[in-house]
Amino acid sequence: MSEQNEQYITFEQTLDSDDWGLIIGKDGSLKGMFIPEGEEEEQVPESIVQICKRVFGIDPTEQVTIH
Repeated sequence: MSEQNEQYITFEQTLDSDDWGLIIGKDGSLKGMFIPEGEEEEQVPESIVQICKRVFGIDPTEQVTIH
């Protein structure tokens, strides 16, 4: 496929309205989480919580205070 025929799809275009997404840096670190509109961070699906804990050592439901 030539460069002229390439089509780029954005991250958000690949998601359904209820999909969550993990944003991972090129070094493999977790950079962020895409939360679908209408959802709250406190309602992170258990499957995503487990992935974040096992792979990144982070609990996305844990309350963190930033000073």
